Order: sequence, then C-alpha cells, then structure tokens
Amino acid sequence: MAFTFRQLQYFVAVAEQGSITRAAQNLSISQSSITEAIKELEGDLGVELFDRHPRGLSITHNGHQFLRHATKILSNVSDARRSFSDSREETGGKLNLGVTSLVAGYVLSDLLARYRRACPGVDVSAIEDNGSYLEHLLIGGELDVAVMVISNLRDRMALQAEILETSPYRLWLPIGHPLVSADIISISDIAKEPLIMLTVDEIEENTGKLLSALGARPHVAFRTRSVEAVRSLVATGAGIALLPDLVYRPWSLEGDRIESRDVSGALPVVQVGMVWRKGSSLPQSARDFVGIAEALRSARPR
Repeated sequence: MAFTFRQLQYFVAVAEQGSITRAAQNLSISQSSITEAIKELEGDLGVELFDRHPRGLSITHNGHQFLRHATKILSNVSDARRSFSDSREETGGKLNLGVTSLVAGYVLSDLLARYRRACPGVDVSAIEDNGSYLEHLLIGGELDVAVMVISNLRDRMALQAEILETSPYRLWLPIGHPLVSADIISISDIAKEPLIMLTVDEIEENTGKLLSALGARPHVAFRTRSVEAVRSLVATGAGIALLPDLVYRPWSLEGDRIESRDVSGALPVVQVGMVWRKGSSLPQSARDFVGIAEALRSARPR
C-alpha cells in the first residue's frame, strides 16, 4: 500500500513538534490516529522513522532523510492547490447570459451551478426571454451566450449554435386514460382529444403544425405558459399534452400521477443548445461557460 498524504502530514507534525501529544493537539485529532498513521508509514517504507523511549520519541537518521522528502511533497501539493485557487480568483470578469423559458428550469440550473463552482469570480448576469429577442441581443453584442431552443433559430447567418440536448416529443396522459394501455398510439388517436397547450418557445407552433398536417384542427382546452399548470391539468383529466421529454416529470405539484407515452409517426424534436454571435471574440468567461457545457454534454449518457 502506498503512503497517503495524511500520513505525511502526521509524520511531519510529529517530527516538528518532537511529540505525538503536541502534534495531536495542533492537528485536533487523537494521539492514537497519529500513532497508527506513523506505524503504517514505517511499514510501507520498511524503515523506522522514530526511536521510541520512555520519555517519548526522537527522529532517526532515516527519519531525517525522509523528512526532507515529505516536507517537499507537502510543499508541492500546497503550491499546486494555491495555483488553482489563484487562477480562480484571477478569473473574474462578467458573463452576460440569455435563456429561453423552456430551458431555464430544466437545462440551465445544473449547467449554471457547475459554472459557478468552476468560476466563482465571474459576475453572471442572466436574462430570460423569448428566442427572437435573445437573438436580437446576441447580434447586438448585449449577450455573450444564450442557452435556448435552437430548432427554430431564425438568423443562422449571424449566429453560431451548438447542440447540447435533443429531446423528442411525447404524449402526457392522466392515469386511467384509454391510451395509457394502448400498444401503439398514432397522431390520429389524439387529434380529437382536448389538448393542454404550452405556449412557450416553439411548442405551440410545432404542436399546431403537427395536428394540422392531419387535417385536424387542434382542440385546445387550455393555453398556458406554465409547465406546472400543464402537469396539474393533465393529471386531473382536463386534457392531454404533447411536450418535449426534457420537461416530463411523473408527478404534478398536487401529487397526481402523469403517464408519458411514445407516439408513432414523425414527431418533431426540440434541440437545446448554446448560441453566440458568429465572428465575435468571446470573453474568457464565455469561453469557460461553453467549455463546461460541452463537458457536461459529453458526460451525459447517450
């Protein structure tokens, strides 16, 4: 077994204090923990580091030799930690971030938390708005990066986009609905069902196009910008919903169950990604954000 960093710390403390008792007091740990660590370290090295005698202990010649190495190792580790700490403190600046409504609570929260841990010195300013307005802000240089639905990105000539997540549409149903037990569900099966329509981002437009392609006019029972309202209304039987899987949760706020089922046929998908202005020189804060988002995407199960 290789010696540990903690064993080195305990060894150096005893060597410097000349006493296990004083070393334990300085480190605020038990004497037995230090004694055990020193014995394990000596066993790993195959030499005695201290001579034990009734009055305490004294460092051996081998102990003196190893002390130089141990002190250097601890110093190098401290320098390494300090270098990262210094770089985080020096990495300041500001990140102007945009996000669309659908993305804010389902993609951004985890990404932003990771970014804040990695770049605590950056002042993050975020705005939530519709996609077209965020595009306007990006092109005008008022935003560095936006995390948004990019399936319907309008100005692709001026904007660079990178996909973070692709989410298919699925059907939300209340418990006991006849379609819950159906082997195959087609668009025609749901065309006449009362529909709870989410009116954020491209959802309403996509759902309407999908049903209109069948020659059916959507029977919209309720329109809302709240995903939680959609959950509650579906769970209580007020209607069904066609929504991207990324916002699906099996329970409403009231604790009622919501079922999710695949629908056969060519349903659209929602692409969520990062967007920034083409040709712009992104500040370091924005480059770091993009890098963390790419790493998170790579780590996500496929």
